[in-house]
Amino acid sequence: MFSNLFKNKQAAQNELDPQKIPAHIAIIMDGNGRWAKKRGLPRVAGHKQGMETVKTITKVASDLGVKVLTLYAFSTENWKRPQDEVGFLMDLPVKFFNTFVPELIANNVRVNVMGYTDKLPDSTQKAVFDAIEQTKDNTGMVLNFALNYGSRAEITSAVQALATQVKQGELEPSQIDEKVFSEALMTADLPYADPELLIRTSGEERISNFLLWQIAYSELVFTDVLWPDFSAEDLELSIYKFQQRDRRFGGLNKKEDN
Repeated sequence: MFSNLFKNKQAAQNELDPQKIPAHIAIIMDGNGRWAKKRGLPRVAGHKQGMETVKTITKVASDLGVKVLTLYAFSTENWKRPQDEVGFLMDLPVKFFNTFVPELIANNVRVNVMGYTDKLPDSTQKAVFDAIEQTKDNTGMVLNFALNYGSRAEITSAVQALATQVKQGELEPSQIDEKVFSEALMTADLPYADPELLIRTSGEERISNFLLWQIAYSELVFTDVLWPDFSAEDLELSIYKFQQRDRRFGGLNKKEDN
């Protein structure tokens, strides 16, 4: 098994097609707590190490030519976690951006955040909006954090916004198509709104209320690697798997069409 894994990683390194790098990759960063537990450490130690992984994967994705990297950092359901853990997670963006913004600027990466940011603590909001402001002129990859984000809430908010426009006479119900609805979502301002590749770490195989509309035709890759251990090679392997897929979008490929 291990020899096959090594071969797969070597294949990813040697055979990635630079013309088929997914424009938008989304990642559900899972496994921080289990990583810490395996080492007899508190859960927050896993989150701290996971922050270092974010730095590594951001730079690797940018170097590979990814245009948008969306990371599921904190969900609308994560408030249910123990108060001390939530407090640590809310403080992470402050530590993260304080140390990483200079590297983001050096790598021409622009920060974006989607979610219900008005519900975040003031210090977290300040760290987030400062990072957005400091990187706004960067023209490379967009590092998009989903922070206090939930897809069902996002869809509900979009429906409410469109219903308000209809009520005010600004929009006819018949005008609401997929394009109009997509433009009401939190991903509307991204250069590529819909991920081509969704990765989830830690062995869990579920979506967990993440980008439910946007991933309608995304390729899904699940890996047993815990997020703090997720490496450049693991990202390349996930992209390699993506590049081997036959993406038909409900149609037929050329061989089936003949």
